[in-house]
Amino acid sequence: MSWRLTHDIDEFAAAAGDFLASRPVRHTVFLTVIDALRRRGLRAFGPSDPIFGFWRTASGTVDGALLRTPPHPMMMSVLPPEAAAAAATDVPPTPQVNLLAESEEIFAAAWRRRTGKAPSARRRTRLYRLEALADPSPPGRARLATAGDRDLLVEWQKAFYAEIGEEGFGDIGAVMDDRIGYGGVLLWEDGDGPVSMAIRSRPDSGMARVQIVYTPPASRGHGYAAGVTVAATRSALALDVGEVVLNTDLANPTSNRLYQRLGYRPVEDRVILELAA
Repeated sequence: MSWRLTHDIDEFAAAAGDFLASRPVRHTVFLTVIDALRRRGLRAFGPSDPIFGFWRTASGTVDGALLRTPPHPMMMSVLPPEAAAAAATDVPPTPQVNLLAESEEIFAAAWRRRTGKAPSARRRTRLYRLEALADPSPPGRARLATAGDRDLLVEWQKAFYAEIGEEGFGDIGAVMDDRIGYGGVLLWEDGDGPVSMAIRSRPDSGMARVQIVYTPPASRGHGYAAGVTVAATRSALALDVGEVVLNTDLANPTSNRLYQRLGYRPVEDRVILELAA
């Protein structure tokens, strides 16, 4: 049993592809990131080549995966306990890891044995999947974003990253062009123009994800985020996917209450750990 690390996306996909596709809801980020790397190039998310990894059991079966697109945290899939421990001791160290909450204690204990230092939790998130969609009916209406909305959408995406304390890498405009092109950006309009946006992924393995929901501060408190989230969800369902998912920051109780009110139900919790070397 061991981790195999590689920079070769084709080797990774050949080895871990079936494992990831077998649980598309829980592996939503892996699937959408791999798709983006194939379409936009290996440095789509950062200045260095990604690192891929897969865990093989004694029988040779792949039963875990990891992925890092620097400078982002290393993300780990559902892992057996021995793989979580080995990821802390055998994988080259990285500043942050994103792993399931159920693996946190095992990984942290192995990291302490390796370095003598305890990791600290930077952020906790929750994955939701759609069960039955509600209709909040806020004032206004939804529409697909067009090329004429590009500058506003880029501004809003930068504001979103600033609000959550992350830095978007690369050409946000080019990424937005792609999203507009495949019909993945929904706007909510009320009065004179757009007041909220939601972005959904392309479908992959029967799943689509609502990736970003943003309402400028001056437009909050009117239910616009609910309206545009429902619009993005319906846009995904129209593609005949079996699952629609989204992630939230557990430190934001407002969004967690909202998505449950709209019909999304919890699947799993994750934690991003800061690793002191």
